[in-house]
This record gives sequence, structure tokens and C-alpha cells, in this order.
Amino acid sequence: MQKKLQLSLISVALISSLNANDVIDLEAVTVTSATKTSQSITDVTSNINVITSAEIEERHYTTVVEALNSISGINFSSNGGLGQTTSLYLRGFDSQRVLVLIDGVRYNDITGLSGAPFEHLMVGDIEQIEVVKGAQSGIWGADASAGVINIITKSAKKGYSASVNAEYGSFNTKKYGISASYKSDNYYVKVSSQKVDSDGFSAKAPRGEDLDSFEDDGYKNTTSTIKAGFNINETNKIDISHTLIDATTSYDGYVSDPVTFAYDAVASANSVESTTTKDSFTKINFNHIDSFNELDIYAQKSTFAREYPQGWTKNYDGEVLEYGLKSNISYREKDFLVLGVDYKSFEHKNNLDKKYNNKAIFLTNSNSVAGLIGGKTIISESIRYDAYDKFDNKTTGKLGVKHFHDAIEGFITSVNIGTAYNVPTLYNLYDATYGNTTLTPESTKSFDISAQYKSLKITYFNSVITDTIDYYDPDGWSGPIAGKYHNIVGDSKIKGYEFEYSDEVIENFLVNANYTYLDAKDKDGKTLARRASSSANFSVDYYGVDDLHLGVNTCYIGERYDSADKQGKQTGKYAVVNFVLNYDINKNFKTYLKVDNITDKYYQVVDGYASAPRSAYIGLIATY
Repeated sequence: MQKKLQLSLISVALISSLNANDVIDLEAVTVTSATKTSQSITDVTSNINVITSAEIEERHYTTVVEALNSISGINFSSNGGLGQTTSLYLRGFDSQRVLVLIDGVRYNDITGLSGAPFEHLMVGDIEQIEVVKGAQSGIWGADASAGVINIITKSAKKGYSASVNAEYGSFNTKKYGISASYKSDNYYVKVSSQKVDSDGFSAKAPRGEDLDSFEDDGYKNTTSTIKAGFNINETNKIDISHTLIDATTSYDGYVSDPVTFAYDAVASANSVESTTTKDSFTKINFNHIDSFNELDIYAQKSTFAREYPQGWTKNYDGEVLEYGLKSNISYREKDFLVLGVDYKSFEHKNNLDKKYNNKAIFLTNSNSVAGLIGGKTIISESIRYDAYDKFDNKTTGKLGVKHFHDAIEGFITSVNIGTAYNVPTLYNLYDATYGNTTLTPESTKSFDISAQYKSLKITYFNSVITDTIDYYDPDGWSGPIAGKYHNIVGDSKIKGYEFEYSDEVIENFLVNANYTYLDAKDKDGKTLARRASSSANFSVDYYGVDDLHLGVNTCYIGERYDSADKQGKQTGKYAVVNFVLNYDINKNFKTYLKVDNITDKYYQVVDGYASAPRSAYIGLIATY
């Protein structure tokens, strides 16, 4: 039973607020994204959700977006199936305002328009996904206005270990991978390669049209990771990680009628274009531990390379370099101070040949104290100062308070207040067609308050974004500055509620549920596009038969429009139901069956772009 409870509770991440004497040993569950250092999740004041490898392997997600979509406050939009352009919305903020990391290395593409390219993130080698909600620039700097998503790949296990996985299913989709590692007291090494290859279905499809009427848009993705490290002596060690994403996407381009020059939806859905992506993320870290502090000195590199059809558009080649050090000083049992400095350079190489850099100093303090009204209170404060060579300097901060109440067992409250900012990307600034060199950073203030009683958690959140950067024309789409990026003077306001519940309602039946209400408006009070006004997730898992797990999960999307101010097509008001069966053949072999969209619900997340009909997949996992 303990295993079942752990799987259920971690999947919803209510564990962040549970008491340490509950069934699960929560002290063993650690996160690194909330304070930039390893910390027990029970001591984190921020609103944080954790998706573990256990949940990923039970649900058999293919993409990170599928996993993230199970969390309250998160929705997505996608221009078709696997590999098509995908945007994620965290509490109403789009992908550009979410800082995404792979093993702590920046994944946000400075050469693009949509922040992190979520469409290329597969789940085959992931140990844990941490989602920290609310403004986090006081800890991480720019581009963390909505929060931080840190994707942590699997580490080597003690001794020799290996795993092989294979899956086949609808749309001639093949998913397979291999992982091997060795770890001793002195060193470790781990390698992994995961591949997804699918014929897919047409990315574009006029609403109501049968997908079989159009050509397929396939996708291939090979994601490889290597981790290695060695202990120099008892107090010093070096760790290295490198992730490579190599993907090819077929997609449908824009086609107009040769006579009227109007958009031709059918011709577009049958057009064939392709793009290749080769991104890599590398980190080397020196770690020193003594009686005073734990010191990390690190160097990180993110490279982005995208190639489009010959003659269609320019290719993109970007690079982010980061160097820094941070010190974690513990001065009481659970009290600590993190301070450090970092330097980042952002470069758009082949297309724009432009760059800027940033220098920063940051500090976070956390204390656990006896509460004034009994119980225990955790207080965390963060402040960060950033100096750009292109923009004005910026100071941001965060304050979090979390209280465990003695008077009512299982009752916990928390409050978080933070400031953040987003800087223009190099594309926003310098692109020959859409760029605007007068852009300045936008700023954000966020607040959330949570109350939890045992298995139920309720959160209210509120954010204000000032001088939003967006594609906009203040002169009515005419004149010399038509169709460029601008700072929209004024405040956009986003607020809402999250409800989360997780428990074993009857023996062997585990229930996870969450609901989000969102009110997202621009400076004129108009509803922002492609944000669902409400969304919900509900799942039931049954473990009553030895070695067998049955699960059903449902995602509901409420009212949502393709354009701002509730204009354009309605793309919400639907529910998708998925089914999964897991069977443990023995201690080394597992098999599974999953059926997505079992009711064959027809829907479009973005108007004119297809979503998957009913699809089935069968797989096998071998571990040694």
C-alpha cells in the first residue's frame, strides 16, 4: 500500500505540503529548482509539482507536454501531432515566460519566438520533472515570470544496470531505447539513447475534414544523454552531463490560391515541408564540501540549430554560455544561505550575428522556526541583481512563508510573493522583418496563497504583467512599424484558482483530481487567446490484482478561443479519456497497453490543425 500511495501522491505533488510523519518518507523526496539547491520538498514554500519517473512509467507518456498537461494550471496548444510547434501555458503565461532547464541547463531557444521548443522534449530518460509556479526571477533571473520547469535526467545506479524499451502503435509509431550505467564509490558513467519514429498524421486539417484525406506529417526524434563523474577525494568531485536532441519534422506550409491569392486550407494540408533540429545542452560542475559550506563552480552551454527548406527562410543558430559559482552555507539544522554569481552570454550566430550578455549576483535564505501560534513556520527570501549590457539593470526578489498548524492536524497554509521580468530575445530585437531594437524588458508581479487539509489543496494566484512584449501594431497594421514586436504599454492581469486532490478512496483504488479556473486578460480587459477558462484532470488507478495496474485518466478543457477577446473558433469544451494497463511479467520484464482518446473524440487545440483520433500502443520494458 505504501508504494501505491507514493505513486499517487507524488503524481499530484501534494507531498510538498504533507507532514513529515505521513506514510511516505517525504524527507527523501528532494527538489533543486525552488531555491537553486537540493532541499526536502516538505521545506519548500513555493507552489511546486513533481512528476516522477514512477508516474511517467505508469502512464507511458511519450512527450514532456503530455506529462505536464496532467498538472493543475497547465494547458498547451499544438499545431498538429508529434513534433509540431507546441506552446505551453502555465497559469495563463505562454512558453516565452517559462524558464525551462534540462539538468539545470537553459532550454529556452533565444533564436525563436516561443521560448522552449516543447515539441522536441521526450520522456524516455527522465527521473523527475519539477514545476515551480509563480515569479522566480529572484532566484533564476530573466524568463521565469510564470515559473521554472526543471527536467532532470536519470542518474547512474550503484553497480551495473541496464534497460531496454520498445513500443509500437498507431500511425506506424515506433519508440525504443537503451540505457546502461555503472557506478562505484569513485566514479560513475551512464549513457542513454531514446528514439521516436512516427509516420504521424496531417498537421493541418480543415475543421470537420477526415484526416485520411490528407498526407501524413511524420516525425523522428533521437534524444541521447551521457552523464559521468568522479570523486577527486572525499570532499571534491566533478560531474559532467550532455544531452543531444536530433529531430526531423514534416509539416504543412502556407499555400495560397494562384488566382485569388487567398489561403487554401486543403492545399496547405497536403503540402510537404520539413525542418531539422539539432540542439545540445552541456554542463560541467566542480563540487566541494567542507565544514563551512558546499561550493559549486560550473560552466554550461546550450546550442540551438534549426534548418528549414532551401529558399524558404533563413536557418537559425544560437548559443547560450553560462559560468557561475554558488555556495550553500548551512548554519542550523534546516537553515541555509545560498549565494552566488553568474555570467551569461546570448548569441544569435548565423542569421543575425547579434549578442548580449548578463552578469548577476543572487542570494537566498531559508529558515525553519517555531510558529507564533504553534506548529512550524518556514520562511524563505530571495533577491537577485542582474546587469545586462543591452538593457537597464534589474533587481528582483521573492518571499515565501509556509506554516504547519498544530491545532488542526494535516492543515498547512503558504503564501508566496515575487517579482520577475522577461527580456526580448535576439529575434525580437534584430530580425529584419519583425525585429524592434527599441524593445525593453517586461516586468511581472505575482502572488499566490494556498491552504491544504490532508488530501485537498486550494490555491489562489494573481499576476500582473507590465509592458508585455508581443507582435503588435499600435498604428492599425499600417505604416513603417506595422507587424513588429512592441512593448504594449499597460498591465495584463492573470488570476485564478487551482484545486488538487489525491487519495485512496476505497481499498486499491487511487484517485487523482485537479481543477483550474483562469481569468487572463490584456491591458484592455480582453481575454487572452488560446487560454482555457477552466480545465480539469481526473484519474483512477486500480492495484487490486498482483502485478497488474489498470488506469483511466481524463482531461477536460473548458471554454477557449483561437483569438483574443473570445474571437475566432471555439477550441475548447471537450474531454479526452485515456486508458493504460501495466503487467509485471517478472522482476525484469514488464509489458503494457495504452489507448489514447478511447472515445475517439474529435477536437482541435488550434483551429485548422489536427489532433490525434483514437490510438493504441503496446510496449515492453526490460531492466537488468
